[in-house]
Parts: sequence; C-alpha cells; structure tokens
Amino acid sequence: MSGFVEKPEPLQVPGLVHLHTGKVRELYQTEAGDLVMVASDRISAFDWVLPTEIPDKGRILTQLSLWWFDQLADLIPNHVLSTELPAGAPDDWQGRTLICKSLQMVPVECVARGYLTGSGLVEYDESRTVCGLALPEGLVDGSELPAPIFTPATKAAVGEHDENVSYEEVARQVGADTAARLRQATLAVYSRGRDIARDRGIILADTKFEFGFDGDTLVLADEVLTADSSRFWPADQWQPGRAQPSYDKQFVRDWLTSAESGWDRKSEQPPPPLPQHVVDATRAKYVEAYERLTGTSWS
Repeated sequence: MSGFVEKPEPLQVPGLVHLHTGKVRELYQTEAGDLVMVASDRISAFDWVLPTEIPDKGRILTQLSLWWFDQLADLIPNHVLSTELPAGAPDDWQGRTLICKSLQMVPVECVARGYLTGSGLVEYDESRTVCGLALPEGLVDGSELPAPIFTPATKAAVGEHDENVSYEEVARQVGADTAARLRQATLAVYSRGRDIARDRGIILADTKFEFGFDGDTLVLADEVLTADSSRFWPADQWQPGRAQPSYDKQFVRDWLTSAESGWDRKSEQPPPPLPQHVVDATRAKYVEAYERLTGTSWS
C-alpha cells in the first residue's frame, strides 16, 4: 500500500476545471482547452507522497524547467505557452504555474541513462543488461556507461512503481516510428543536458522525459531535467562502487530509513512527518542544484 499520506483537496478556481492531482502537480484546464500545471511543494519518497512539504520546491522545479526549455529550444519544441497567472488564481501560484499546450501524450516514461545505478543496477547485477540492452562486464554502482542508453518504462499510477520495459515493447505499444522518434529525442536531450551540467560541475546520471504530439510534431512536456526527474551528482565527489551523493531527495530517503524516523518501510503504515532539519537540508539541495545549473542565485 502506498500513495498520499494526506491527499490534498484541489483548489477550485473560477474558469478552470481541475483534471488531476499528481504526486507534485495539480492539473487544470482552461475554457480554451489549454492546460494549467501548478507545481506544489509536495515531496514523495518510496512511492508515498509525504505529509510534509519542502518550501519553494514547486517554484524551483518550475523555474529550472523553464531554464532548461530555453537551453533545448533548438533541439525540440516544448509545451509551454505562458507563465502568466490565470485570472482568479491565488498569489501563491506565482512562479509555480505553467500554461501549456494540450498534447496527445505518449504513455511512456522516456528514461535516458548515462551511468549505472538504481533499478538499472539491480537488473545489471542479475543479467548484465538494462531493459534488455547488453552491457559490458565489470560495471559497478555509479559506473559511466560506454554510451547513453534509452531505457523506457510504463507510466504508473500514484503510489505504484513505473515498470522498465524493452524498446521492442515500446515499439509494439506505440508503433515503430514513434518509438524511434522517442529514442532519438530522449538521447539528444539527455546528451545536451549532460554536457551543460558537466560544465557546471554536475553529473547527470539519468533522467526521464515525457513527450506528446501536437499533430505530427513531437513535443517535450511536463518538467525537464529537474532534481525530481533526474539524478544529479556533484562531479567532484563521484566515486564508482558506492552510492553517490546527490541533489535530490537523499536526505528524505536517508531519514525515513533511519532508526530516528521509527518507520518500517515494509509495513503498510504511512511515513511520519519530516523533522525541520531534514526539510531545511532538502530545500538547500534543491536550491544548490538550481544555482549551480543556471548560474543565478535563488531568491
């Protein structure tokens, strides 16, 4: 069992229809049919959306995505139409809201990996493959791969795991042409992001993208290259053969699995609220990733 510890009641805004509550985002639709994405300060870990929020997290994710969309504009179009608040929206939505083009979304999590870790490492240790792709012997946790790989996953409901699938399965589900376009776009965007991050002292180990179609045009959607959708590691601390320090939810996961939290991950009990020191340390990591990548201070 997992999901929301306390599922929030979505705010009702005149002129907007609430469509969906995700782990982090609330999704609305305008009368014109455009989508309004509002990034909350919620944080999830181990498939639970926790009862404690991380201040500014939604704004940091939104502003970092906007910065990346600018860096990627010559590679692929994105779904952002405007950052202006809809009429009647609360002031708290400022900086965390995107008005986006409604797309025909592709039901695939498009994952790119340049380094071996996470679920990829688990599969590699069993079969020397990741999503059916053969990899060389001798790799360990944190090893750089010979070349980035496309390792798609099926999209799961809140509280459930995405499931890694083979490229052939994606081609069967969405068609060979769409699968090829997804793979090409995923690896191109990852490679651009990896190179930009590397110049700023950050390793982009892996990341996931979502794409949709605007007619025949493939469009990058949702968030992109944030600390929620990517594994960022400080390059000067990279050491294959162990878990790497990261710019994501590391403090949250570490605390939840510590004796201090008192939480048994294997039980069906929801996680407890986070203590202030974990909240502060986690917020600081999100801010640090934003500032190192963009070269601007967070205010």
